[in-house]
Amino acid sequence: MPRPRPGHRRNLAVQQAWIVFGGSADHAWQRLLRPGFRHCFAAIEDAAGWMVLELLSGRLLLARLSVPAGYDLPGFYRRAGLKPVGPFPLEEQTAGAPLRGVPLNCVSLCRAVLGPHAPFALTPAGLHRTLSTRIESRKKYLTEEWG
Repeated sequence: MPRPRPGHRRNLAVQQAWIVFGGSADHAWQRLLRPGFRHCFAAIEDAAGWMVLELLSGRLLLARLSVPAGYDLPGFYRRAGLKPVGPFPLEEQTAGAPLRGVPLNCVSLCRAVLGPHAPFALTPAGLHRTLSTRIESRKKYLTEEWG
């Protein structure tokens, strides 16, 4: 008898993720990273509102924000001086490159949220660059007129 699939997988099509970049050098080693791109985290929107997934020093934070559904959280982050990139639709799990052999950090956590087709990056700046390029090429493709 086949096992029923977990209910939380049924609503992935209505979720979308934003990857948010920013941060100052809270630790000495972060000074090696590009200013303004020293940390990243994921904000996931669904029908119920917003959820934030963030890897902090020594712990994983998962928080459902008490804001109304439809709230412009990316706009809030922009006004706060952060750089949100998205939205990226979250889809059913598909075959792709696994995230094995990568240290657990904020970048690998965001890549895991995006799924197996997330671009390879080691630093928040590298992830921002590749995700921004994907967004720009998607906009160009959608608005380009075909002769």
